[in-house]
Amino acid sequence: MKHRTIDTAGLRQRTRRGLVAAATVLAVSAGGTARAGVHPHGEAATGRYAVGVVDYDLGSTAYRLAETGEPSELAATVHYPKDHRGAVRHPLVVLLHGLHETCADRTAATERDAAEKAGDWDAYAAAGQKLYNWPCAPGIRPIASDHGYDYLARDLAAQGFVVVSVSANGVNASSVTGDQNASARADLLNRHLALWQRLDATGTGGLAGRFVDPATGKRVNVDFRHRVDMRRVGTLGHSRGGAGVTWQAAEAHRGRWPAGVRVKAVLALAPAYNVMTEDMSAYRVDRTPLAVLRGSCDGQVGQEAFSFADDATARGTAAFYRFAVRGANHNFFNTRWSPDSGEVAAKDDASHSPALPGRCGDGGADAPDTQLTEPQERKVLSTYVDAFFRRHLMGDHRSDAVLEGREHPLSSVTEVDVRARTGR
Repeated sequence: MKHRTIDTAGLRQRTRRGLVAAATVLAVSAGGTARAGVHPHGEAATGRYAVGVVDYDLGSTAYRLAETGEPSELAATVHYPKDHRGAVRHPLVVLLHGLHETCADRTAATERDAAEKAGDWDAYAAAGQKLYNWPCAPGIRPIASDHGYDYLARDLAAQGFVVVSVSANGVNASSVTGDQNASARADLLNRHLALWQRLDATGTGGLAGRFVDPATGKRVNVDFRHRVDMRRVGTLGHSRGGAGVTWQAAEAHRGRWPAGVRVKAVLALAPAYNVMTEDMSAYRVDRTPLAVLRGSCDGQVGQEAFSFADDATARGTAAFYRFAVRGANHNFFNTRWSPDSGEVAAKDDASHSPALPGRCGDGGADAPDTQLTEPQERKVLSTYVDAFFRRHLMGDHRSDAVLEGREHPLSSVTEVDVRARTGR
């Protein structure tokens, strides 16, 4: 069943610009099925290609942040189509996680919890410093936030994308904040893109011979020469990573893209923008399709994620999409941040009422939503990300109905508010 929503001021403005394609809330009952003609999530899980997985790590201090000189790693996990066919070049999708603890120091996490309960803020800060440290102390492993999107990367790689999920622990542990933080993440993204551009063009550079099996750490030989289409690049950033990919795609910063690289689509997932910025032009995206997705139970990012993205694309001629997912929180999109992982500092960030078990919502919500499970939330993300990048990196229109809110293939979701303008 569909329910029409009306945002009269926004619709009047967008209608004048000729960009409104849809403004609907879509409801699907549990046990529903994908509608005819819509690319189902199940196909993305099987896909056309077998999927290979490798990691690379050029060192935890491989480069220094331009803003402060603090160290950061150049490391990522890569999912790719294994059965390469002929001279096909695959679009590249780069994933960028957001702010989260960097070091899996369980003792420090326990100390921090105890300090918070006691109101001992000096002890709280000292424990937090151990959790947000880079490089991590000897004997303490890093939290692999970049592997938190492996489920999404597998789905995309099965459809023919090369997917690189970047580690940003050094940025998370640094002192950069606000717009500087977004700029630092964009620079990190560009550094990886430059490495991939050279690897694709010549088979040389910093990534040559550096791929390893993530399970064993043994060297793996993968020839990516002429296999990656660097002129069909998509980016997805989660939380502060969402601010980073928006900054990187902005008109003011396109000149920083490595030579031969073209970013064709950007998705900001629960983006933590600097809402106090005085220079909105630093985030303005005019010519690149952009989508923003946020859950109604997000305990870290508010509704300003949508209004900021609206402003960032207000002058644009490219497609723009808003996906408001009922019952989704912030952390479940990343498996390493989610409670089922058992990882240090993993938690459910949604706000709950003891009187309404299993329900959550934005602060002060009168009618909280049924909270999605971790698998349900990730199924939502995979479905919309797959549709978005297939449309804008492959020219595949089979999922346009999903992007524009005319069809809804998910059986596990109660409601998704889709607003789209198709560009001109």
